[in-house]
Amino acid sequence: METIVSVTGGKVRGLTEGGVSSFLGIPYAAAPVGPARFDVPKPVREWSGVRDAVAHGPTCVQSPYPAPIHALIGSDGIPGDEYLNVNVWSPDTSSAGLPVLVWIHGGAFARGSNARKIYDGSAFARDGVVVVSINYRLGISGFAAVPGAPLNRGLRDQIFALQWVQENVAAFGGDPGNVTVFGESAGGMSVVNLIASPAARGLFRRAIVQSANGSAVATAEDARKVAENAAAKLGIAPTAAAFGQLAPDQLRTVQDWTTLELIADPDPGKWGASVVANGLGILSFFPVVDGDLIPGRPTDVIVAEPDRTVPLIAGWTAEEFRFFTFPTGIAAGITEETLPFVLARYGLEPSVAERYAANRPGAAPADIFAAVITDVVFRDDAMRIAEATATAGNPAYVYEFEWPSGIANLGACHVMEVPFIFDQIDAAHTLTGPNPPQRLADEVHGAWVRFATHGDPGWSRFDAATRTVRIFGFPDSHEVADPRADELRALRRAHVAG
Repeated sequence: METIVSVTGGKVRGLTEGGVSSFLGIPYAAAPVGPARFDVPKPVREWSGVRDAVAHGPTCVQSPYPAPIHALIGSDGIPGDEYLNVNVWSPDTSSAGLPVLVWIHGGAFARGSNARKIYDGSAFARDGVVVVSINYRLGISGFAAVPGAPLNRGLRDQIFALQWVQENVAAFGGDPGNVTVFGESAGGMSVVNLIASPAARGLFRRAIVQSANGSAVATAEDARKVAENAAAKLGIAPTAAAFGQLAPDQLRTVQDWTTLELIADPDPGKWGASVVANGLGILSFFPVVDGDLIPGRPTDVIVAEPDRTVPLIAGWTAEEFRFFTFPTGIAAGITEETLPFVLARYGLEPSVAERYAANRPGAAPADIFAAVITDVVFRDDAMRIAEATATAGNPAYVYEFEWPSGIANLGACHVMEVPFIFDQIDAAHTLTGPNPPQRLADEVHGAWVRFATHGDPGWSRFDAATRTVRIFGFPDSHEVADPRADELRALRRAHVAG
C-alpha cells in the first residue's frame, strides 16, 4: 500500500507493508556537487507533484572495502547527486508522539551509507519507534581541510539532517522532543562530536555511542597537510575551487591513495602528528578541531564541561580490533619481537602487554595486540564519557557485547553488535556465521527500544562507585562491576609513560 506524507521540499510516496511504512532516499539538503561539494549544506530544492521514496538514494563517492572486509560486511556505492538523503521507517504516520531514533552509519568517515540491509529500521518501527537513517559527506567531500571551504562539512550535514528531523519527523508520527541519536564506529564518533558541539545542542534528547571514541580529531593545520598531499598527487592547487572541479572517479582515486600512503608511511612531518596519532593508522580525512563545531577533543570537552552531557548508552564489543587484525592478515606479522614496536606506534609503553598477557594465559601476541588496541580505541573513551555523564547527574548505561562470531578468528569483533541491535541478524551471516542467536537479538534490540522510548534500557546505571557494565552474551547476559579494571588502569599509565 502507498503512503504519502509532506516534508520539506514537497510530498513523498512510501510503501506500507506489515504495519511498517518505509520512505527511502528522501533528500534533506540540496545536492552537493561541483563547487557546492565544498560548501555548507543548503536547503533542498522543492519538487512538484509526489516524489517516489521507494528505493535507496545515492551515496557519497567511495571505493569498495578491501576484499577481506568486503567479504564480511559488503560495500556501499549508489551513484547519483542527491546523496544527502534520509530513510525513514514509521509504525504509523497518522500517529503522534512516537519516540525517534536517528542512525549515523560508520565507515571510517570515508565509506558507508544508510542503504545497508543491517541498518534497516523495520524492526524498530514494528516495536513503536520511528527510525531516521542519514547519509552525510565522506572523505575529501566531507572532511578535507582546504582553503575556501568550511571545515567539518560531514558533521555540518549531520546537524542539518537533525534539524530536518526536528522540522519533519512529526509527519511520520514522531516526537521531535524525544529524539535519540545513535551511531557505530565513525557514526559513534560523530555522536560524541555532536554531544560536545554547541551547534547540535537541543537537536536530540539522548545518545547512544557504539564502538567509538571522542579522540579521533585532527588539528586544522595537520588536516591541511593531508589535503595538500592529495592535491599534489592530483597536480592541482589545494583549494576548494580546484577540488570542486574533480569528477567523482578522481576523488575516489585520490582518497584511496591518501589512505594507503598514510598507512605505509605514517610520518608525522608529512601528514601531521594529530592525523597520525588520532587517526590510528586507519583514518585520513576525519573531523577537525575548528573552534566552532568542534571546540576541542570531544572527550576532553565533555569531561571538562559536563553540562553538555545527555542521557547515554555507551559500549563496545569485547574484541573490537580483531576485525582489523585477523581478516586483513596483519595478525601474522605480530610476534613477540614485533609487538613492542607495534604498541609504541600507538603511543603506548610496550610493558602494558604484560598485564593483558597475564590475564590471557596462552594468548598469541596478535591476540594481546587486539585486546590492548580494543581498549585504546574504544573502551577507554567510552568509560571516560560515561563517567562524565554520570558525574553530571545524567543517566549513563555501559555495555560490552561479548558474543563471538561463528567465523574463525573474528570473535566479538567490530560491527558484530549492529545486526543484533537492528534485529537484522538474518542479513548478517557473512559476519556472524550461520547461527546467530535470535534470543540475544531480542534482548539487545529491546534494550535500545526501551532507551529510545523512556530512557531506561533495563540494566543498572553506571556510576563512579559501582561502574556497572552490562555484558551481552549467550546463553546468558549479566552485569559486572568494573570489568578488567586492572587492564584499564595499566593502559592509562602506559599512555602517560608513552
